[in-house]
Amino acid sequence: MGFAVVVVLLALVRCVFPSVAGTAYTDNLQASADLSVADSARSDTLRATGRFFNGKHPILSVSSFKNEFPDTNDLQLTAARQFGVTPVWNRSDAESRKTELVYIGSDPYYSVKPLSASIPYLVPRAAVLLHDIGRNFFDSLQVKHIPLHKLCVTSVLRTKDDVEKLRRRNRNATENSCHLYGTTFDISYTRYLTVSDPSSAPRRQVQNDTLKYVLSEVLRDLRQQNRCYVKYEVKQSCFHVTTR
Repeated sequence: MGFAVVVVLLALVRCVFPSVAGTAYTDNLQASADLSVADSARSDTLRATGRFFNGKHPILSVSSFKNEFPDTNDLQLTAARQFGVTPVWNRSDAESRKTELVYIGSDPYYSVKPLSASIPYLVPRAAVLLHDIGRNFFDSLQVKHIPLHKLCVTSVLRTKDDVEKLRRRNRNATENSCHLYGTTFDISYTRYLTVSDPSSAPRRQVQNDTLKYVLSEVLRDLRQQNRCYVKYEVKQSCFHVTTR
């Protein structure tokens, strides 16, 4: 009986003062409308600036490749000397440094292209950094619903013999290269290796720019975590990365 009395009283209050029941509902509707307008405006702004959307995870890239990755050779050289090995003379010398260097020729997240002026060795902290870059790149592609691609590493450890040969062909090549210390590697932003199942249907093509934008996000995040220095190289079409 008490419950029935309360229900009747509430019904009477609602009949006499209908605004009591309508205020919260109206406020919720207005709040939802405001959020929808804000989301729509944000989407329009991002599309207008040339950014891409893929589901709930937008491909934002970075504001400027040169500004986001400005780390000069001198800055990277300081880190290379701090964390790297003493310069390697030749390939025989590199083979004798197995306690200091790690072979990085095989990894599920990146591919090392045939090397003519370097060899696939890095100091352990640089090898871990490269692995993390590749793994984070995979993760980003998955959450953005982009078909998987491996990164292509185009330059790794250079011996003094390698640097000398490069300088014979290109006098602008630096003699004191960060690559001498096993701390530095180059990742191409124009070449990627498609990950596909041979038994499945051919995959749709992904533009290199899309993959470049995702890679730039990964490198920016790791650079902001003080994991590495990064230089955006235009002529070599690569990101020049040194571990920290």
